[in-house]
Amino acid sequence: MSSFRFGVVMDPISAISPAKDSSLAMLLEIQRRGHTISYFEQADLSLRNGIACGSARALAVTDNADSWHEFGPREETRLNDLDVILMRKDPPFDTEYIYTTYILERAEQNGVLIVNRPASLRDINEKVFTAWFPELCPDTLITRSMGEIRQFLEKCGTMVIKPLDGMGGKSIFVVVQGDKNANVILETLTDYGARYAMAQRFIPEITHGDKRIILIDGQPAAHALARIPAADDYRGNLVAGAQPEVRALTARDREICAAVGPVLRERGVIFAGIDVIGDYMTEVNVTSPTGIREIAKYGGEDLAAGLLDAIESRLASR
Repeated sequence: MSSFRFGVVMDPISAISPAKDSSLAMLLEIQRRGHTISYFEQADLSLRNGIACGSARALAVTDNADSWHEFGPREETRLNDLDVILMRKDPPFDTEYIYTTYILERAEQNGVLIVNRPASLRDINEKVFTAWFPELCPDTLITRSMGEIRQFLEKCGTMVIKPLDGMGGKSIFVVVQGDKNANVILETLTDYGARYAMAQRFIPEITHGDKRIILIDGQPAAHALARIPAADDYRGNLVAGAQPEVRALTARDREICAAVGPVLRERGVIFAGIDVIGDYMTEVNVTSPTGIREIAKYGGEDLAAGLLDAIESRLASR
């Protein structure tokens, strides 16, 4: 097997939780296979006369909870000298994130494989993209109008409302009709009608877990990571206290993946995570999906290896 030159764009690696971090799992597998790793944060990237450049640091990683990375010296490089770049910057999906995708797109146009494709990172908002698959999702409303959201709540009785640019369960509310806090929640999330928010019909099966299903090159893993909310919380997010449990995919899970997977693959999304509660898809995560370390730890497959297989296959076919 040829050795490839990998780059990774991510938040500061010094601040991750190594035992849980999916990016670290990918980097460990890249290193295990003998590939080199160049590390970048957003501030290290630039465009110079249309050429994507970066101030790279060679990165070595270890699976050690106390010391998991070591840098080499900085070296100015053209991104098109790399074979593949993993874009693993976490949300929020803000203007700076968009600017970063422009830089990566210039590298892509010069032959670098970007995981995931920069245009799709811009186009596939993790909440809004559910609108491309309404038959798979619970009743959903995306609007700035507090009046429309109140009508939606009246229709549903109980709803989940959240911002379009968050992650990890941040600012997600379950609102019941008649809740005297409803108005302030709507005012906060929409900034008095100046910002879009997403409302979805509440799915009672959340008590059985919010399932994260990983898709690699459009194909689902055999096991999902069910995140069981704490007794005093509705949020199925590990950072919010949910407990992990690995489960085999159901027939409905596979039906959802069969509809969504080919669309993601066509759009150049090699690594994605969809969220499923009960029989409904609630989100399509393409920026920096997580869960692969928990899936491996609790009895599922090694998805870092599966991702590298897919990337190497693409590189070898060029």
